[in-house]
Amino acid sequence: MKKLAVFAAVAATGFALAGCDSKAENQVEEQAEAIDEAYEADADLEEAMTEGGPEEAAGEAKADKLRDTGEETKDRLEDAADEMDKTPQ
Repeated sequence: MKKLAVFAAVAATGFALAGCDSKAENQVEEQAEAIDEAYEADADLEEAMTEGGPEEAAGEAKADKLRDTGEETKDRLEDAADEMDKTPQ
């Protein structure tokens, strides 16, 4: 899945920038937000594609899972970004 690759790249970028100042933290947080928004867009699309059809309930469940995954990914990245400022430079 492309999102897993994006998550891995963002996480790697975050860890690579761990020795930098808070600008790096802000960049990771911006990327985390973008990832969450991408999951939200995928969830909206899933709901739109299954709305009114026999797979509507399954589509809603999948959309909910996508939203949860996006939010959890964002939270993990933001937590990692917060740790950047705590790392001695």
